[in-house]
Amino acid sequence: MDSIPPIDFRAELNDEQFNAVTAEPGPLLVLAGAGSGKTRTLTYRVAYLLSQGVKPSEILLLTFTNKAAKEMLHRVHQLTGVEPQRFWGGTFHSLGHRALRIYGEAAGLPRNFTILDADESESLLKQAVESEDKLFFKDKVNPRPGPLFSVLSLARNTQLSIAETIKNQFAQYDDIAHRLPAFATKYEKMKREQSVVDYDDLLTGWLALLEKSPEVAEYFSHRFRHLLVDEYQDTNAIQSRLVDKLASHHRIMAVGDDAQCIYSWRGADFENIMSFPERHPGTVIHRIETNYRSTPEILNLANGVLLAQPKGRHFDKELRAARGHAQKPFLVQAMDDREQADFILKRIRSLVEDDGVSLNEIAILYRSHFLALEVQLALSRVGIPYHITSGVKFFERQHIRDLVALIRFVYNPSDAQAWQRIAILLPKVGEKGAQKIYSAAADLARLMQKNFIDVLPTDDVKSKVAKDAREDWDNFCASLAQVAASMQTAKPADVVATAIDGWYGDYLKGAFADYTDRLDELKAMIGFAQRFEEMQDLLAQIVLLNGETSDRHVEADAEAVKLTTVHQSKGLEYDVVFLIGLADGQFPGRRAIEDGDVEEERRLFYVAVTRARNELYLTYPKVATRAGPGGMMLTPSRFITELDPSLYEPLRIKRSYSW
Repeated sequence: MDSIPPIDFRAELNDEQFNAVTAEPGPLLVLAGAGSGKTRTLTYRVAYLLSQGVKPSEILLLTFTNKAAKEMLHRVHQLTGVEPQRFWGGTFHSLGHRALRIYGEAAGLPRNFTILDADESESLLKQAVESEDKLFFKDKVNPRPGPLFSVLSLARNTQLSIAETIKNQFAQYDDIAHRLPAFATKYEKMKREQSVVDYDDLLTGWLALLEKSPEVAEYFSHRFRHLLVDEYQDTNAIQSRLVDKLASHHRIMAVGDDAQCIYSWRGADFENIMSFPERHPGTVIHRIETNYRSTPEILNLANGVLLAQPKGRHFDKELRAARGHAQKPFLVQAMDDREQADFILKRIRSLVEDDGVSLNEIAILYRSHFLALEVQLALSRVGIPYHITSGVKFFERQHIRDLVALIRFVYNPSDAQAWQRIAILLPKVGEKGAQKIYSAAADLARLMQKNFIDVLPTDDVKSKVAKDAREDWDNFCASLAQVAASMQTAKPADVVATAIDGWYGDYLKGAFADYTDRLDELKAMIGFAQRFEEMQDLLAQIVLLNGETSDRHVEADAEAVKLTTVHQSKGLEYDVVFLIGLADGQFPGRRAIEDGDVEEERRLFYVAVTRARNELYLTYPKVATRAGPGGMMLTPSRFITELDPSLYEPLRIKRSYSW
């Protein structure tokens, strides 16, 4: 038996952590509030089990990232001297792979099966679809292989039908929902014929083994006497069923926080953590509520957010601060997005110059990318470095660059680079094909002394278009002509709106599973364009902004303000947090309000406010400039209005711009 060095658990843990770590084996649900030392609790639980004579090989640790598993087992090694490789620890997928390598033949998989990566999975799905309907992908409104794979994958992970999945998450594909089950069936058949599996099969295959092969289920439940699950609130339907099968002996510790369940769009099921005690009779619940991150004032506001949850639909908890008192969170009402950005600029300068706060310790959080456009512009203009941890800068996002290229080309048909970017979006049109079409159109326009765009629909040009793209071609040309016509009579904002409503809007629907989010971002361009009277000024400004931000490229580890979506900020913390766009329709989002289900949005708000250590600024604009001329009046987020006003301090903005 391993000799574990003595650990003074009582001295190294607070009371709540100690009670959870040393709890009697059985079904345990540890509700770990934000900043309460969740990882520490799990790590010490492993160490405690080892100190009680449990062998490393009898402990199974399930996490959501390999990094989390490695860090946890490394800390266990430091505490106990037991090497990480002696445990089964890792992600659900990595452990599913290990299980299938051992027992795959019982699930009809040969020992030499191989795993497809994401690109290969999409390629095989494309072949499967085309074998059933060779014209499916020629209709650009239909999902491309990538988005189609996302639909099928989510259906498998949530264990819902394809029809339900489309209804819940991919409404843009409603019209074709009935066609997809046949494609899914063919894809599964082709995988079996080729002895390959995709990423999702690592879970579905493992679950099938546990549910259909008694000897495999027996092996796992006997081998692993103790099961520990991290971030349990993020489990999807398959993962929850896996956990229940593996923990049939009920010696399980699930650690999570129902108030931080924010990934339903990725398949996470809030009901998994809520129904855990019913599925594991005799569950003992431990609450870890002492927060070491934030000030009492920030936690008072966070507790106010939790109090607004519907009764009986969550576990009661109350975060308590380990730190001393400080400033209340500030509530800031701005006239519009530009004034909101201006306030943030001034406050950042004051924080850095007067209070000595590092730029690295300042974060600007938002519900959706388009809400951060004005802030990015403002930071770029005054030279404050920033790093977007949840993606690329607004004008560098793929769909934004596509739309700008389309408008650039219509404005200046000699811009061959802009043409190239949009033409290759057509089916089966590559760079050489795009050049061939361009040359033919340019020659014909010169010969006939006509505008370049006017000759695109002619037979002479169309004959150079790839056969698969010809059906799309007329719509493509008509859309370019509409944008060109609007340029003669309308302002830049109206031109942008025309471009979105045309061919590119249809292309977007088939090209991206997150179509609705990207459409919102494109519409944010309308608001940006409203400040320009001339198209040349709009296009020049976009190039200049990209140039400025590219010239000052910020390395990930350089000192810079952090910009990120709230989803991407989970697990992170900052001295100062600005949470922007806190208006109904922005946060909570419009679709959540329309669907009558804002509970996940409220949990997202809770996650956002608990990222702040010392200072928290809650800001919202009175007017949404992206809504069109004159803007649209906004109301403060319901998440603010349902709070007791004593939890925050209103802060008035002096009406002036610094840029």
